[in-house]
Amino acid sequence: MIGRKPDSSGTSAAPFLAALAIIVLAVIGIGVVTLFRGGDDSRREAVVRAAIAHNDALQRLDYPAFEASTCAAQQGSEATVLDDQRASVAARGARYVDDVLGISVDGDRATATVVYHFENSEDDKIETPSEFVNEDGTWRLCTLGPR
Repeated sequence: MIGRKPDSSGTSAAPFLAALAIIVLAVIGIGVVTLFRGGDDSRREAVVRAAIAHNDALQRLDYPAFEASTCAAQQGSEATVLDDQRASVAARGARYVDDVLGISVDGDRATATVVYHFENSEDDKIETPSEFVNEDGTWRLCTLGPR
């Protein structure tokens, strides 16, 4: 075996490296597009998160979380908010967010339609035109929705 050359099948790594370069460029391109378009998308996502956080806080009867996800003008007193929520659950069951549609962001204000349903009537979807505001860097729901 001395003096014998390894078997060469004539293949090269060049096609693999070219494909890898194309994939890397595509990923970089997607990243650049996302970076420049990310402002609107991230604000829309924050609006969706605010709607869900608000509803979740009510369902858990967590008033501090309710305050954190609700604009100052709609916060009310802890006793009133929690009593109203208990009465709503007793009458209709838990409330769920099904979707947040038609989000429009204009500076520190946004509008959207939040779609809810209640546990006792899952097929009855309630579309609620809602307003949001960015207070102190946090998007908060200003429309309390159906009870």
